[in-house]
Amino acid sequence: MSFVRPVSRILPDGNVAEVMPYHISFEGLEQVIICRDDEDCDAMVKCIFVCAQRKNVIVIIYAVVSNHSHIAVLAAERDAAVSFAREVKRTYSQLFRRKYGETKVLYRTDVDVQLLDTEWYLRNALAYIPRNAFDNGAENLWDYRWTGFRAMFRTSQATSYPHTWRLVSSLSKRERERIMRTGDDLKKVRWMINERDELEPSGACDSKYLEDAFNKDQSFFFKCIGTVNVGEMTQRLIIAPRKKSTDAEFFKEIEALARQWYQHGVNELPYTTKARMIPYVFRTMKTSIPQMSRGFGLSREVVAKLLRKP
Repeated sequence: MSFVRPVSRILPDGNVAEVMPYHISFEGLEQVIICRDDEDCDAMVKCIFVCAQRKNVIVIIYAVVSNHSHIAVLAAERDAAVSFAREVKRTYSQLFRRKYGETKVLYRTDVDVQLLDTEWYLRNALAYIPRNAFDNGAENLWDYRWTGFRAMFRTSQATSYPHTWRLVSSLSKRERERIMRTGDDLKKVRWMINERDELEPSGACDSKYLEDAFNKDQSFFFKCIGTVNVGEMTQRLIIAPRKKSTDAEFFKEIEALARQWYQHGVNELPYTTKARMIPYVFRTMKTSIPQMSRGFGLSREVVAKLLRKP
């Protein structure tokens, strides 16, 4: 299982940086519905991209459904991805409160950010995200309007845009505030809105990154969407990061991971191999430095140093 390497991208602020992929999930706790209708879904999608501009990250793909949303972004560092996630929650909370007059509803929405640092993890996460459309009753992904799925592999589709689509950068201030629900300056973005004034993912998502992740093979992408283990990805991306395991559960999980990756148990691994596992485990499992120390048989000081934490 090879690890994902940084790629070079021009960020929204115009600077070139080495970036890594992160998965972000917004989960409505206690069955909270965060998108009650199509208008809310539209607002959430636009909120995602406006906040990406503000926080200097690049959206790869997304999916918005009634009680949760998933986003994959490219960011120069984890703090930027976390800041983006918090900004989406803050901004969408304001829109939600303005529309419904309800306060603190989004306080019960949990947000999690995880680095996608192996090819297996990256591909399965990128396939899992658009597949969430089926949670909202979609019969096929092409017709579901609230994912970035339609931006992908456009070389196999018509390259011209319908004459009814408009550039967001051409909107007047009043139109921008009404349609995009923001006063931010969007004169430099390449986004387009369709005849329903909904943001089209083409030109807004970094589809090249997703296509490269699947070796530029559309059939491979579709195969991964069809065969992704939903239960496993739900556990890895949603449940596990929000639920701290007991020591017994944690030891079992890292033992299985070590045998899957390296065909040896944790205690058999050399220090250098443990050092590679530890950042991944810390980001993808809800654990702590003391628990990591016990699980990997290293001192707390060594684990903290590997994680670059005081």
